[in-house]
Amino acid sequence: MAAMLFKDSSYSVSFLVQAIDLGQIALPDIQRPFVWQATKVRSLFDSMYKGFPVGFLLFWETDADPGARQIGTGKAIPRYLIVDGQQRLTSLYTVMQGKEVLREDYSTTRIRIAFRPADETFAVTDAAVEKDPEFIPDISTLWTAGNFLQIVREFLDRLSAKRSLDQTESDRLAGNLGKLHGMDGYIFKVMELSSNVDEEQVAEVFVRINSEGVTLNQADFILTLMSVFWEKGRRELEDFSRFSKAPTPNTASPFNWYIQPQPPQMLRVTVALAFRRAVLKNVYTLLRGRDLESGNQSPQGREAQFARLEEAQAHVLNLTNWHEFLLCLERAGFRSSKMISSDNAILFTYAMWLFGKVHYGVPIPRLREVIALWFFMTHTTSRYSGSFETQAERDFALLDGIDPGDADGFCEALDSLINNTLTNDFWTITLPNGLATSASKSPALMAYIAALNILDAPALLSHIRVRTRLDPAVIAKRGIERHHLFPRKHLRGTLQITDTSKINQIANMALVEWHTNIAISDKAPSEYWPQEIAEANLPSNELARHTYLHALPENWHEMDYQSFLAARRHQMAQVTRDAFMLLRDPSYHPEYPAPGKLEATPKPSGVFGVKMSDLIELGLLDVGATLIDYERGTGATAVVTSEGRIELDGKVFDTPSGAACAALDVKNCNGWEFWYATTPEGELKLLADFREEFAQHTAQPEPSD
Repeated sequence: MAAMLFKDSSYSVSFLVQAIDLGQIALPDIQRPFVWQATKVRSLFDSMYKGFPVGFLLFWETDADPGARQIGTGKAIPRYLIVDGQQRLTSLYTVMQGKEVLREDYSTTRIRIAFRPADETFAVTDAAVEKDPEFIPDISTLWTAGNFLQIVREFLDRLSAKRSLDQTESDRLAGNLGKLHGMDGYIFKVMELSSNVDEEQVAEVFVRINSEGVTLNQADFILTLMSVFWEKGRRELEDFSRFSKAPTPNTASPFNWYIQPQPPQMLRVTVALAFRRAVLKNVYTLLRGRDLESGNQSPQGREAQFARLEEAQAHVLNLTNWHEFLLCLERAGFRSSKMISSDNAILFTYAMWLFGKVHYGVPIPRLREVIALWFFMTHTTSRYSGSFETQAERDFALLDGIDPGDADGFCEALDSLINNTLTNDFWTITLPNGLATSASKSPALMAYIAALNILDAPALLSHIRVRTRLDPAVIAKRGIERHHLFPRKHLRGTLQITDTSKINQIANMALVEWHTNIAISDKAPSEYWPQEIAEANLPSNELARHTYLHALPENWHEMDYQSFLAARRHQMAQVTRDAFMLLRDPSYHPEYPAPGKLEATPKPSGVFGVKMSDLIELGLLDVGATLIDYERGTGATAVVTSEGRIELDGKVFDTPSGAACAALDVKNCNGWEFWYATTPEGELKLLADFREEFAQHTAQPEPSD
């Protein structure tokens, strides 16, 4: 069986570089953009120079007919795809050809490697190396300058101007440069997989031989096919993703406050619109030109499917469509990524929006109404989590019996499913149960906060609107913050409730102005609440509206804690239901303040001045997140509080360093380099890395001259 899967070959570096240049071998980004650090590229050249093995390559033969061309271009379809070894071949190709590489952030850069012939040392080129005559500062010139002997002479002349060289040393240095130049004859062992091998077998082979533990998914293979048969489409996806990360001055762009999509995510929307499918394995089969029923494959079938993909992607990446759709999220009360717990909810709702506009001709105002309801439902119920592909295809199937152009049929189908999902039992049982958590980005909590936006609620006992608090451009705290209605110290000290998850329950939090939060401190509700009401001096009808919007049960401040939590959850669910019913009203037209400018809010310079509360505010850390000592052996475990402090062994510290010093029993230490936390993706990393991520996210562009 092994002989049927692959054959062994051997190719020199010069052959491989030339084949890439001629398009016979594709660099399809199957492992995504170039991720190696320059130091790793340096090590690769050092190992090859010394004659060490650097691993074999894995190619996959395409099934394209000889002479076939890519869609929309005259460019030939390559014979081979690189499945394993992309980073090595990219390193060799870009250095030897002096080309730029695409980074993970979709920026481009040159990798410049230097060589010191005197001791045969490779280095990453920097300012010091650039000025040092002992180095060839950019070894690319050895293969691109055209006259190798001239390069050698110029190097020896420059070095001899610094120190004297005898003939023996000159010959040795020239010989070492010749050895480096001859590296283009280095032989790679290549395993060539047959075009008959399917993507599952390729993925299994890749995992079995790849030491980095990288796995390939169906989106990777579809993007690979796009690289081979429709490279322009692949680049359009990458450009859309790149420009969604930051606003482009004076130019329309996909930038928004909700999501910074990656190419595989926008690909999901495209294949949904093109094929009404979410299971990418089936889409991959279609794009290979294979009939799902018969299994027969043909170039004509492939071209037809790619034509459908191309047509769909034009709608998906259309900026007018994209920004019109995002207004649906704002109508639904969601203002930014701070409130989004599921990117899939955005992506598959966008697919539904496109179905409505492109296939059923729903007028934009009506489409905005029905899609706002749809998004509220899908996000609140976590509809697209778990087996989300299967669920999405079930939802797409709702549209199967609706004729193209039937706007009423489309809207009625969605409305019917919304009603069948958000039943009376959902509002009175499921949603209150969903609020029984301390997770700061719970979909149930986000639904309640969205409801406060829909109802244009003020902060508790304040005239400042919650909508202001959720300005997507504001990262630092500004005027309003979440506060424990039963203060933490009161729960611990008086009520003897020490479980952090119970203290930080969603139902124990309300949005208040910061000075109120400070004044309340650790007083019991029965003590501070009458004082706060007196100071607010609100008319009785306005006070009643505040207590309704913030879901405060009658005489809540006299209730025991557990009874209060249960009662408030039900009232929060009722407020959410009331807002959803208002969202159904076609006459409802919310007016949200335009997002502030990024520079309007003072931000820390670099990593200095960043607080734990900043990380929570940006969604990098959750309230209640666990911090651990992963390296020092103290066994210390701490918890992040809602105020952005750190609780360790019953004591609360204002900073990571304060808590770390207590764990280590020392006077001075760096807590950012001590504590580890888990990312939403399950990765364990230092707080210092979270802080760096915050600094990068909030960094301002340098002013232009």
